[in-house]
Formats: sequence, structure tokens, C-alpha cells
Amino acid sequence: MINATKKWIFLKLSSAILIPLMVWFLYSLVGFYDKSYDEVLLFFTNQPTKFIFSLFIIFAYFYSALSISEVFEDYIKSEKIKNVANKFLYLSAITIPTITLFLLFKLSL
Repeated sequence: MINATKKWIFLKLSSAILIPLMVWFLYSLVGFYDKSYDEVLLFFTNQPTKFIFSLFIIFAYFYSALSISEVFEDYIKSEKIKNVANKFLYLSAITIPTITLFLLFKLSL
């Protein structure tokens, strides 16, 4: 299987997984409107919520990295700049969710 086909399949799979996670997150976000800080904190420190939110963050960054990578492929002509941009993108797509999840799990300690 060629690389572009793999990317396309991963993009479609991650978008299909993101749909229910996004619905869950938006439903939860609307519920935060009249909640206090302590109630929101309790929501994010709840074990099932941490797991679902972690999945949401991971798949959202995975999907966005694949999407932005496609933009780089289409609009950047220089292979050197394209490779640097993609490496920086993938590095940030790993570090930002990792830091976010670390802070989320540290919240409950």
C-alpha cells in the first residue's frame, strides 16, 4: 500500500472516531456553563472522563497533524522545507498532547 493511501485511510478512521468523541465533549462543555470551578475539576478528575478526554485529545491531534501535513504536501514546493515543516508538525503533535495529558493526570493528585 502506498503512503498516500495509508494517510487517507488513517484520516478517515480518525475522523470517524472523532465524531462521537466530539459530540461527547460538546455535550460536556455545554454542561459547564453553570458549574463552579470545583465541579469542573471534579469532572476532569473522574477516571472515565480522563480516559475519554485523553482519547479525544490524542485523536484530535493525530487528525490535525495528518490534515496539516496534507496542506504542506500540496502547497510547499521545496522538499527540504516540507520535510522540516512535517517533522516540526509531528513533534508538536506528540509533545502538546503529552503535556496536556500529563497535566490532566497530575490534576487528580
